[in-house]
Amino acid sequence: MSKVLESADILLQRGLKLSHLRLLEALSESNQISDAARRLGIAQPAASRLIAEIERIVGRPVHERTGRGVVLTPVGEALALRARRIHMELRDAARDVNEIDMGNVGHVRIGSVTGPALDRVLPVLRTARVVQPKVTYEVIVGTSDVLCQQVLSGRIDFAIGRLPIGPEREMLTARMIATEPVSLMVRKGHPLERAMPIDPHQLMVYDWVLPGPESLLSQTVMARLRALRLPEPTQRFSTASFLLTLALIQQSNAIAPLAHAVCAAFTQGPEAPYRVLPVELGIEVEPFGFITRADTVLPPAAARMAQMLLGEG
Repeated sequence: MSKVLESADILLQRGLKLSHLRLLEALSESNQISDAARRLGIAQPAASRLIAEIERIVGRPVHERTGRGVVLTPVGEALALRARRIHMELRDAARDVNEIDMGNVGHVRIGSVTGPALDRVLPVLRTARVVQPKVTYEVIVGTSDVLCQQVLSGRIDFAIGRLPIGPEREMLTARMIATEPVSLMVRKGHPLERAMPIDPHQLMVYDWVLPGPESLLSQTVMARLRALRLPEPTQRFSTASFLLTLALIQQSNAIAPLAHAVCAAFTQGPEAPYRVLPVELGIEVEPFGFITRADTVLPPAAARMAQMLLGEG
């Protein structure tokens, strides 16, 4: 038996319990023992006794007192991280049992960045509502960093997006799906709408609407413009809000680089208030993928939805 397995057995033999792990998880989210105790529905003295038991079992301090309460030591943080995963796995197990008992019933929580939400998630949802009429769905659209945090916290089952940069990356797995081409969207009647052909330098006369400079879209756009030896566009408007971006370009001559799937959804038909400029700059955002917690097993309804999104079912 490996030393890792021996250590795990020792912790269990010494009396490490789920109540201990739940307390460490609560302490990782609050620096007050009283707050952690309240979350677990126990008295503060009982929480203090649990902490003492944990430190006796582990043989090391798991918390330190500070002027503002307590903080977990590296050992405490490591145990709290595992506790959070165990808690999420138990919640998923309860969902599995419930869905199996009820038969083809469940609730699936999906996260996606904007483009794939429109051209991948939405079409599959239309089909899923027919083939799985007893399953309900919740879709959250946001940036990849936010969605990945929600995958790790158990708020959503999986995400369609990109892995973050940082330690969280090691706690996630991603199956790459496709790159995301970008088009330039403007209001109907924009001065460049009927220009044939458009000289890319003409684009720089107008304001561009982009999210902040740290965003993947902005960095991708700027890198491509530099590769084409084009100047940086004027950016009097900067927002990560998709709705505000739509409002800004509808009420001005600004240009918004957006995922091609988004542009296609909002420029269909002669009465659509938006148009895609007839110019190709070759802007492509890095591939997005199907993201879950590492080594997770999706509940049945979520697994069926994942298969449909990935074209496997």
